[in-house]
Amino acid sequence: MGRIVTILLLTVFLGSSCTTKFAKILKSKDYEYKYKMAEQYYANKKYQEALKLFEDIFPYLKGSQRYEDLYYKYAYSYYYIKDYLNAENMFKSFVENFPASTRSQDCEYMRAYCFFKQSPKVELDQTNTTKTMGLMQAFISTHPNSPRVKDATDIIDLCREKLERKEFLSAELYYNLGFYKAAAIAFSNVADNFPDSKKSDEYKVLMIKSYFKYAEMSYEEKQKERYEKVLSECNEFADRFTDSKFLEEVSKYKTQTLNILKKTGKNE
Repeated sequence: MGRIVTILLLTVFLGSSCTTKFAKILKSKDYEYKYKMAEQYYANKKYQEALKLFEDIFPYLKGSQRYEDLYYKYAYSYYYIKDYLNAENMFKSFVENFPASTRSQDCEYMRAYCFFKQSPKVELDQTNTTKTMGLMQAFISTHPNSPRVKDATDIIDLCREKLERKEFLSAELYYNLGFYKAAAIAFSNVADNFPDSKKSDEYKVLMIKSYFKYAEMSYEEKQKERYEKVLSECNEFADRFTDSKFLEEVSKYKTQTLNILKKTGKNE
């Protein structure tokens, strides 16, 4: 027990000592000393401390040859502490202030990557996801020979999958709530907005299913027109997705729809 107390007291003492040392550095008027300590903190991955010192010596180094390096490390310090909002802003600012720098390309990529790191769960607003895609595509177009083009392309694909998933969940919610017309339109939009998706045929089946339910629940005078829409979509599906695993399911909807339309024709 005594040993544990000793260790705790020693930890508190060392922490207090470090805090006191940093406070003295921060208060120092010797900017060369501050710069040296900021570099040391950065090298030792103590980015919070490095940030405070970098901020303090910015006016001192502005216009010097060391200013660019300071700015670059300042941006990365925010990134390393996972403050992606400020990191994005600083990477953008670096590119604007040092467009001819050999580090400018890296900062362009990192700015886009910071938006990617801020991309939230699929259920939430995807503004940052969309921004990521735009900036990564701009990076690829501007730097087609960059070794980071593959990473940028992979990130665009991940973002596209997230946006696709979000649209699908919205369409699914309409269906589960019984808003079948809205669901059909939403599933159709997912398929149209993501034509290269591996799930395009699945979205189209769900659209057909939604239109069928919509026709089924419609007033009698509207059913014929709406079942004809189902039939049209079934025919289009068969023409477009000749190898789909959903062909049999679509065929069943088509058969059901034809039978219903035949009965409707007899009753007219």
